[in-house]
Amino acid sequence: MLEEFKKFLIQGNMVDMAVGFIFGGAFATVVKSMVANVIMPPVGMLMGKVDFSQLFIALDGNTYASMEALDKAGAPAIKYGLFINDIISFVILGFVVFMFIKGYNKLKVDEAVEETTKICSECAETIPFAAKKCGHCGNTNV
Repeated sequence: MLEEFKKFLIQGNMVDMAVGFIFGGAFATVVKSMVANVIMPPVGMLMGKVDFSQLFIALDGNTYASMEALDKAGAPAIKYGLFINDIISFVILGFVVFMFIKGYNKLKVDEAVEETTKICSECAETIPFAAKKCGHCGNTNV
């Protein structure tokens, strides 16, 4: 069983999948940084100088000046601003993956499918492509 597990881990597709996970995690970090540091500041400015990462609802009934004060107090909160940032990150990441797959599918070569059958012009039955006469109706004009 140990030998079978070792063979499974060393297979090429397992290594490819591991590399994909590593690059996926790194790419997600870059997208998250782009959203937090590049996209959200102008969006927040256009919406009246709102910093989405600082939007929260404290659940203990107290008022806190910032997210840092909330975290320092250890108060429970719904941090919906961070959730908005994460939703935007998810949409961007999904779009990039969609574009990557779309480009990959264009590069992928479709294998030509060789036809092995044809349709008889008289009885509409399927017959081998090399047939000189239909085996169903006897038609010789196939």
